[in-house]
Amino acid sequence: MDNAFFTFIKPALGYVDKGDFFRRPFGWLYMVVAILNLLIPIAILYSVIDANFFKFADAKAIIVFVLIWLVIVFLAWLSFQLWWDRKEKVVVTSTQGEEFIATPVFSHLIQTFGEWLGLWVGVLGFAFALLGTIIMGDEAGYLASQLGIGFLEHGLLYIVLMPIYGFLIVVFFRFLAEVFRALTSLANTAQRQLKYFEPPKE
Repeated sequence: MDNAFFTFIKPALGYVDKGDFFRRPFGWLYMVVAILNLLIPIAILYSVIDANFFKFADAKAIIVFVLIWLVIVFLAWLSFQLWWDRKEKVVVTSTQGEEFIATPVFSHLIQTFGEWLGLWVGVLGFAFALLGTIIMGDEAGYLASQLGIGFLEHGLLYIVLMPIYGFLIVVFFRFLAEVFRALTSLANTAQRQLKYFEPPKE
């Protein structure tokens, strides 16, 4: 069974076992997500223009939209940098020879997603709650629906709560990622010890 007919798949299986099969595509995924983040402000602006927002909205709504849109541009740029930076780190989440290699990659994705989501919720939520409450009052809900962020709220309470929500999101996803990494580290350590104490083959 050692001839090429039965073993030609071995190089591919070796590639999978080394972990590159999991790490490299995730690096590419991070690159795609990073670029997609840059398109978010463009998509929102197109959607608002297509809905004739500037034609029917009053001056207060337009002012708040412009300010919020600038915040979104800033967040999109930060998000691009976040995912672009993490694409280099995801390819070194595990080392060759470890038994469990997919879980660290997945935990890295969970952590990065949490950082991204917490950034948007905390900063954008705070900015919308602050500007919407001060400039528009109860009419801020209409603007949120036009921007596609109807899940955000306005009011003095949310000015305080949104940054807290963003922080808690980052902490929660980081906790999940660290749990996965800790379990993987324990499993890999146990696997190495089993191999070390494995009796030699005769």
